[in-house]
Amino acid sequence: MFGIAWGIVSIVLMVAAGEGLRKGQAEQARNLGKDVMIVFHGRTSLQAGGMHAGRVIHWEDEDVQVVQSESPDCEYAIPELEQDTVRTHSNYNNAALTVTGSYPPFGYIRTLDVGQGRFYDWDDMREARRVAFLGSDAAKQLFPGRNPVGENVYLNDFPYTVIGVMAKKKQDSSYDGWDVNKVFLPFTAMKRDFPDKPPGTNTTFDQLLVTPRSVSQHEACKREVRVALARMHRYDPNDKEACPIWDTVQEAQAFKTMTDGMKFFLGAVGIVTLLLGGIGVMNVMLVAVRERTREIGVRKAIGAPAGTILRQFFMEALIIALLSGGIGLGIAFGFCALVNLLPMPDFFAGLIPSWSSGLTAAGLLGAIAVGAALYPARRAASIDPIEALRYEAGG
Repeated sequence: MFGIAWGIVSIVLMVAAGEGLRKGQAEQARNLGKDVMIVFHGRTSLQAGGMHAGRVIHWEDEDVQVVQSESPDCEYAIPELEQDTVRTHSNYNNAALTVTGSYPPFGYIRTLDVGQGRFYDWDDMREARRVAFLGSDAAKQLFPGRNPVGENVYLNDFPYTVIGVMAKKKQDSSYDGWDVNKVFLPFTAMKRDFPDKPPGTNTTFDQLLVTPRSVSQHEACKREVRVALARMHRYDPNDKEACPIWDTVQEAQAFKTMTDGMKFFLGAVGIVTLLLGGIGVMNVMLVAVRERTREIGVRKAIGAPAGTILRQFFMEALIIALLSGGIGLGIAFGFCALVNLLPMPDFFAGLIPSWSSGLTAAGLLGAIAVGAALYPARRAASIDPIEALRYEAGG
């Protein structure tokens, strides 16, 4: 009985832990960006088109439109330009913050949820308005105890009107610092007031952010981006040093494969435990059949059919197995609920028991219960009444 209960608990808890880890990591990946690929510029490592290896590549403004038009499997391809040396202050405090400029879809791609006000839009872009969207911690530092929306923040003494503040965001990975400590500007205003630092020029930027139209298209999207940029900058499209890409989609798929393998392995351990519990129930019932041999003989001697004996022992074993499984399910789901009341680390969403794992465990339990009950029941039904009485008398 304990073996079956423990097997059920093992299956549910192990699968719940794997699902909690998967969901926690998926949420962290979503906080970095929605299926985003960050395309950095690098240095060529292969000769191509008569050009020597070792050239430094810089992305140009014209690359954005070319990549977008020549990459049908990509949904977005937007530039990002950053500066970490901009003097930043408000009328109340100073701060050392990263200033970054991009297109309006940047807020969606990088999961910059709005807590107050709004994110910059295409009108802000077209008119190169001096408007700013603040990270949550940046807003607290620049405007302690105040509502920043509508206030001015000064970037190298240029006055920018705060139009929004980001909602609090948990983030465990980044390519350029935490979003909560940034100031976000329209790309046109960023280029005018804070252009790329040398050896960059007024027409270069730091990186491209690319998203596929669907997860299944991400490899095609990545290949199209490499080919388009290689043609624009005359390097070999297979030269990954010239165009390093941080592919968060690929990382998420690799992590999912790992967590799925972990869930299957831990689930298999639980199934083995459940099988051993079923064998334990069968052994208990076989002992019961032996101890009740005389009772079985008397009942058969006064006319009880073999089917009645079989049903009796079958139902007894089935009840034991199902009761054990029910107790195990109750313990497992109750334990998950209690653990989830505790604070969890950002990368772990808690123990998430799924109905699929519960139903799978219940189905396995039913099959094992039938197997554990059937053999002892048939053994009891096949006992010869005379031999049973003689055995008991001689025992």
